[in-house]
Amino acid sequence: MTTPYVRPRSLEEALAARAAHPDWLVLAGGTDAMVDAPHHAAPVGMLDLWRCAPLCGIAVDGDRVVIGAATTWLEVAGHDVVAARLAPLALAAREIGALQIQARGTLGGNVGTSSPVGDSLPALLALDAELELASVRGRRVVPYHAFCTGYRKTALAADELIVAARVPLPGAGTHLAWRKVGTRRAQSISKVMGAAAVTVDAGIVVDARVALGAVADRPIRIAAVEHAVRGLPVARAGDAARAAMRAAIAPIDDIRSTAAYRLAVAENVVARFFDGMIG
Repeated sequence: MTTPYVRPRSLEEALAARAAHPDWLVLAGGTDAMVDAPHHAAPVGMLDLWRCAPLCGIAVDGDRVVIGAATTWLEVAGHDVVAARLAPLALAAREIGALQIQARGTLGGNVGTSSPVGDSLPALLALDAELELASVRGRRVVPYHAFCTGYRKTALAADELIVAARVPLPGAGTHLAWRKVGTRRAQSISKVMGAAAVTVDAGIVVDARVALGAVADRPIRIAAVEHAVRGLPVARAGDAARAAMRAAIAPIDDIRSTAAYRLAVAENVVARFFDGMIG
């Protein structure tokens, strides 16, 4: 039997199809869906949002950048403002598989799949992004830190679609960082990855957002580190961050790495976010 398939041309058409068929597979770039296909039953239907025009594109809107959910990672990485002002997101985009994957995979797909090893997700957390969600009932905005609710679980309702990410442009004195650790230098699934946005005034850390992936059942902000470094001189923040990390996460052993390795790497990554600001 042929699987029902809809490729909407407008957001209204997409939302109507989602409301009518909440059990259908939503296809963004399809990079995860194709990998998983041999391990799952065929979907009861498919809602294909690939290159749906209202969900594509990047716009600078005052003090924030709005990235459509169907925008590809190649487009994200190549955008001048993203590269210059939202470096963790641009750097993460360049690490999401090979060029073929970056040309097909989308922001909305990465966010919707919500894998703990999704490379863009710690960057969105550290950059304090919001997600615009829509359904036939209307639109709402959810802070990204409240969107992931568990292992591959999100706050997205059954009739909703991800429309865009809204990412505020950091102010003066905010230092950004991103790091991925994998088995090899390129095209590797992350063992640990993280991002940070650290605001410094007169050599003192006044605010910090530090996020990691692949160390829990979802991408997470490391509140213990954020609290530990506030008010410290930058020169002391790295050691404080490292110490706070030791009790902040409880990673697991799996086929990609051991818990002990992940903890040690996470300590180093987070400490270097601050050490790299010295000088």
